[in-house]
Amino acid sequence: MGLYEFTREQRLLTSKDFRKVFDSKTTRSACPELIFIACPTKNQHSRIGFILAKKHIKHAVKRNLIRRIAREHFRQFQHQFEHKDIIVLARKGAGELNRKAINTIIKKMLAKLERRLLEG
Repeated sequence: MGLYEFTREQRLLTSKDFRKVFDSKTTRSACPELIFIACPTKNQHSRIGFILAKKHIKHAVKRNLIRRIAREHFRQFQHQFEHKDIIVLARKGAGELNRKAINTIIKKMLAKLERRLLEG
């Protein structure tokens, strides 16, 4: 297996996992369309989870596109987020973003999140 793979252990899967992130001391980075929430964890892998409601993103194709792009950025830069759990939360307007805007926003928000995690 490669160094930069994305396995099941790197996903937030249960509501208990998500609740831990929301209940613990978190770091946030946000734009009008997406919110990134992160917290330290004792797991050996960094993990990412998504809350992309149909209310905010009507089409499954667009929800899956956001997931796919975010996972790819996370996979490539997972070494920078060691021992962190991250949640990507959609806001109103996320469904109107094009592929280029999604890429730009995710890259910018993950960099911002990384800076804030290093500071605090």
